[in-house]
Order: sequence, then structure tokens, then C-alpha cells
Amino acid sequence: MLLAILGSLIVAACIVRVLLRPNRDPASRMAWIVVVLALPIIGVIAYLLLGETSIGRKRIARLNRIAEGLPVPDETPGWDTLDPPPPIPDRYDQLFNVGRSISGYAPVGGNRARLMKDSDAAIDEMVADVDAATDHVHLMFYIWLPDNNGLKMIEALKRAAARGVTCRAMVDDLGSRALIKSSYWTEMGDAGIKLARALKIGNPLVRVFDGRIDLRDHRKILVIDNRVTYCGSQNCADPAFLPKAKYAPWVDAVMRFEGPIVRQNQHLFASDWMANYDEDLSEVLREPLEPQSPGFSAQVVASGPTVRHSAMPEMFESLMYSARRELVITTPYYVPNEAIQAGLCAAANRGVQVSIVFPARNDDFAVGATSRSYYEDLLTAGVEIHEYQPGLLHTKSVTVDGEVTLIGSANMDKRSFDLNYENNILLHDRAMTAEMRARQDAYIADSRPVTLAEAQAWPWTRRLWNNAMSIVGPLL
Repeated sequence: MLLAILGSLIVAACIVRVLLRPNRDPASRMAWIVVVLALPIIGVIAYLLLGETSIGRKRIARLNRIAEGLPVPDETPGWDTLDPPPPIPDRYDQLFNVGRSISGYAPVGGNRARLMKDSDAAIDEMVADVDAATDHVHLMFYIWLPDNNGLKMIEALKRAAARGVTCRAMVDDLGSRALIKSSYWTEMGDAGIKLARALKIGNPLVRVFDGRIDLRDHRKILVIDNRVTYCGSQNCADPAFLPKAKYAPWVDAVMRFEGPIVRQNQHLFASDWMANYDEDLSEVLREPLEPQSPGFSAQVVASGPTVRHSAMPEMFESLMYSARRELVITTPYYVPNEAIQAGLCAAANRGVQVSIVFPARNDDFAVGATSRSYYEDLLTAGVEIHEYQPGLLHTKSVTVDGEVTLIGSANMDKRSFDLNYENNILLHDRAMTAEMRARQDAYIADSRPVTLAEAQAWPWTRRLWNNAMSIVGPLL
């Protein structure tokens, strides 16, 4: 009897916590309440492990100290002499206001970029830039595999360290566990490369008492000599991606940037590095800027569980509502909140040509099914849906009216919204957006269009599965 009463009190307390938890949407609250009531013991344990997005009080305090003491890009010597950014139309200016509200970086002009041809070419260009480094190489990858491309990068860092370049390499503790457990990780340290593991898991039974265990650093950043930076969806791995080879090739897009935008990515890397490694990088951030060259306006947009709630959803929604003629999106994982689904439908309903490209075969069966549960509403509104056939389309990109591009690591799913640290670059430039649009068109050419009639003709068993997965979506 006492055990039953105690159990009921625990369940009640958990439900109260679900209802009082700040910044949780109603669908997510309801999903957790259903789980806790249906499976009391398992549900309570699951909520304790996965229901909160806290990263731990100690880490939050450390991040706050870093943010207060680290020089921001605006304080870089020479920053005050930069020419004003090229004029941005009012409707796009608001996009950069949203970006600034998320991570504090203002749009800055004088930037140049190139879109890498493919995944292998991106790694080769990165390696070439590392080989040309004279002062420092700063690298962060969510997944870094000890495969062909991964070893190319390792050897390049070793060569750089051997000639006196300071190399700092950071990986996510879960995503790059294969490299961390390999002999290559030790060899890198022995070669003089400074190594850091982001969001260490340690003992899972102990770790759960110091923040949610599955919060991850999903960023992909490379900064060289305060001169060059890269941004995109690609991890440091072969397109064959051996851990999930049956979905290969993994298809990514990466841009190489030069200009003041590099300092914003540098500041982001420094914040991440100092959160996971006891070293102050303030002096690197204080190095004077190189003379400015003409170029477009751009801005780093970085989000994460310690950034304000709904940051990335707001960025995506703002892009959708700014579109007047055309909106093209590629994302491998689509588990939207209600506002994003409504934003896409609203864009199509007001006459914008909206195209979205998903992989035909998703490496996460639950996410793939959840994505398809939204197809009928999107298609009814007039959104064009394309399923990429040759492999797993991993590119995360948005282009608006042939003028604005967002590229980076963030997916349109709950994990990127609430649980992952992400990095993206928002830019306003017709030429670069045209390059990204051409790449998106190439994806569409290799895709199969999904029609409304097709989605409506799916058997009830498939629709039941998709919709059941979408109910779990708020918990994914």
C-alpha cells in the first residue's frame, strides 16, 4: 500500500514538473504526460533522463564566465574601420536582426566565399589550407572518423604541428567516439596537437545528475590563421560513411569563407574550446584584422541548449515569411514544430514557389516516418516535395528569392532546435545564392517528386505508422 502511494506521488510530481517546465510546447508536454501515465516507472525514468534540456549548473556557470570575459568580434583591432555592410533590403534586414538576437553577431560586409564541389573536394581544400597555415588551426567536428578523409586531416594537422603551427582539435564525445577510442587520437596528442572532447559523457549513471546526457555539440567549424573558415553540413569523413554505409553516399554542402565573418566563427570556436578545455583564447581574438576587401554581408548564427529558447525555429520561420517568390530547402531530418509546418504552408498558400528536398531513405526510421506524416498537408498547400535518390542528402540549406542563403549544421528537427549546439552562416549575395541554388537544383534533378495523389493513396498501415511516429516526434 505504501509503495503504491509512493509511486503515485512520484508520478504526480513528475507530471507537475512536466507542466511547470519552462519553454516546452503543449504537444511535448502532452506527449510526456501520456508516457508517464501509460508507463509510470519507465516514463518517470525516461523523463528524468531525456525530458529536461539542462546542461548542468557547473557548465552553465562556466559558459557565462566565458561569455563575460571573451572579447567579442566588434572589439577586434581594426573592426571600427570596416566599411558599413552593403545595403540589405528591409525585409532581409529583419532576418539579420533575428540572427543577431540569437548569438549576438551583427551582419558584417567584406566577405567572399566558394561552394565546395563535393565532400571529397571539401576535405582536400581544408587540408590544403591546413598545409598553408602559419600560426594556428582550429577545428571542431561532430563526427570525425578514422577513414580516408579523416586520416587526411589527421596527417595535415600533424604536419602543421611539426612546423610549429598551434593546432587545436575538438570533437563531440559521442559523435566521434570511434576516433577517440582509436590509436590515432593518442598519436595526435603525441604530435603536439591540443585535443578536446566536447560534452564528455563519462559514467552515464553519474553523468545524468549533471545535466541531460544526450545534449550534443553538432557543430562543424574550421578556422585557419584568422583568415579562412568553413561552414556547412559535412563531418570529417568519407561520403561512404562506414558506420551507416547502406545509406551512402552522404551528400553534403560546404562553403569556404574569407573576410570579417571568419572572426565570428573564431569567436564561436573559442567559446566552445574554452568550455571544454582550460585555455584562454582571448589573444587570438584580439589579433588585428587584415585590410578589408569588397564583399557581401554575412553573419554567424549559432544556437544551442544554453542559447535562448526557440532560436533556430525563429530563424527558419523568419526565412519562410521573408520569401516573396521562391523558397528552397534541403534537410535530411524534418520533425518540425507547429510554427515551422505552418510557415511552409503559409508561404505556398500566398503564392511562393516552395520546394523542399528530403532523402528518399533516412538513416533514422522514426524521423523518416515522422517527416512523411507532414507530407499531405504540405502538398495540399502547394509545397513541392522531392525525395533524393542517389544517397542520403545531408545538406542543410535554405535559399530565399535568389538573394539570401542559410547554410550550416542545423536540421529542421527537435534535436537541432532544443538539444544540439549548431553553427550556420546567413548571407545576402545574389552570386553565392545562385551557386547554392544551382546545387539545390542538382539535388532536385536527382530526386523523385512526391505528388498529393501518391501521399493520399498510401495504405492505412503506412499512414498509421507515420502518424504514430509523429506523436512521438515531440520526444525525439
